[in-house]
Amino acid sequence: MRSSRILACAGAAVLAVTLVAGCSAGSKAPAAVADSISLNTTEPENALIPGNTTDAGGSKILRTLFKGLVEFDPHTAAPHNAVAESITTTDQRVFTVTVKHGWTFHDGTPVTAHSFVDAWNYTAYGPNNQQGASFLSMIEGYDKVHAVADPSSGPRQLSGLHVDDDYHLSITLDRPYPAFVTRLGYLAFSPLPQKFFTDRAGFEQHPVGDGPFEFVSHKTGADLVVRRYDRYGGERKPAIREAEFRFSTTLDAAYADVVAGKLDFLEVLPGSALVDSRYKKDLAGRFYSKQGSGLQSLTFPLYDPRYADPRVRQAISMAVDRQHVIDTVFTGDRTAALGLVPPTAHGSTTGQCGELCTYQPDKARTLFEASGFQGAIRLESNTDTANEKWLTAVCASITTALGRECTFVGVPTLGEFRRSIDAHRMSTIYRTGWVADYPSIENFLNPLYRTGGSANTGGYSNPEVDALLAQADATVTQDDADALYQRAERLVLQDMPAVPLVIPGTQSGWSARLRDVTVTPFRDLDLETVTIAAEKS
Repeated sequence: MRSSRILACAGAAVLAVTLVAGCSAGSKAPAAVADSISLNTTEPENALIPGNTTDAGGSKILRTLFKGLVEFDPHTAAPHNAVAESITTTDQRVFTVTVKHGWTFHDGTPVTAHSFVDAWNYTAYGPNNQQGASFLSMIEGYDKVHAVADPSSGPRQLSGLHVDDDYHLSITLDRPYPAFVTRLGYLAFSPLPQKFFTDRAGFEQHPVGDGPFEFVSHKTGADLVVRRYDRYGGERKPAIREAEFRFSTTLDAAYADVVAGKLDFLEVLPGSALVDSRYKKDLAGRFYSKQGSGLQSLTFPLYDPRYADPRVRQAISMAVDRQHVIDTVFTGDRTAALGLVPPTAHGSTTGQCGELCTYQPDKARTLFEASGFQGAIRLESNTDTANEKWLTAVCASITTALGRECTFVGVPTLGEFRRSIDAHRMSTIYRTGWVADYPSIENFLNPLYRTGGSANTGGYSNPEVDALLAQADATVTQDDADALYQRAERLVLQDMPAVPLVIPGTQSGWSARLRDVTVTPFRDLDLETVTIAAEKS
């Protein structure tokens, strides 16, 4: 991804945007009452364990608590070393890593090579059932370790990992993988302290990381608080003392709090704020708007035989008038998805879906009727991130096109919704959202559509797709690898295990007390650089 840095008060936006002090469109910022800020997010689905967290809310919080070997630039998303002093390779298969001295966990214990290797072995080990395990699938020995069913037998350690001493480790992959260093920036590659292994229950109650902030408290259904870790080993030291992540029941309520100065940052603005660009007036000089690095889709639970016929899935896709939904609900502040990879991801290309992602009501009805689908059409999603209105509009389009009633089914929270998805308890078509973990076409394909992928919640499997993805992973030349990923994407779209709907715009807003606001390519507020307005005397 490419971006530049500009002043938000100029009225323009880029992939990462910085608002400097004094840029508030003429309004006076209220006096800062403390050196802490408040943000809105969704409550984590699970305990805060990096290898077992794939939901948006949990990931956002974990990025403040943990730092891995590699991190991403908050403006450009370019990877660079964090806890790693160096990462070297001569063949893109064997990597030698030197860990920086002096980096500590929040309990004061040192971060060492063992901290990474022990964590990765735990995540990969099949009986541990970690959601992010497949991100480690290219490390030699993963297939054997992950396939273990009986904890009393079988290997527990990846054969491709070796600790040379406390600050040096080597990583051997099962094939060359040029994008591996970029992948090291994902949460599943975070280190874990010994406390995790000796007192798992205690860790889940009070997570211990190595990032710029340490865990303070978590009130279920209300908030989670983190505090600046003053011994943090990174170069960028946070200026704020604390950050409170609040779990609002609706985005509209959270938006009202931002406008009133009761909430400092809202990552995603509700649809009501987009109508006639209302947010640009309510939050003059205090907003960010740009095409996002994510995708909203409808996913089919392929373990339910009613959705086995690809004609059903293709018909649903062609029954959605994407542009009409965007124009009526979002007043044009979204982009119709015409593939599985947004244009902000490196390696993406246009026209991948063809007519299957265009509104074709007659063809859709013919396909649907030929499939013999029985039962109601229901679309399910959580409602705490403002999904009801636009998915109701999607349903209306499907009803009109297919002549079969479609209804929206709401679930109160993302956590409750995700638990049903992850347990394969879905009997409805359900909304899925994906925001890039790292800026690559690969990240929109391997986790979601490879057999056994960490986010392949619908159970999709196609050996030809798997083979193309594996070939692309091992291709050294980036352009050649991207061409293979694109071929895999076209095959997936023909199968249509998920219907790409819209590319969300990233519209964020903040209170007048914040300064130096940077919204990263991953829709995070950069807590390492944000500051608070000086208190008026």
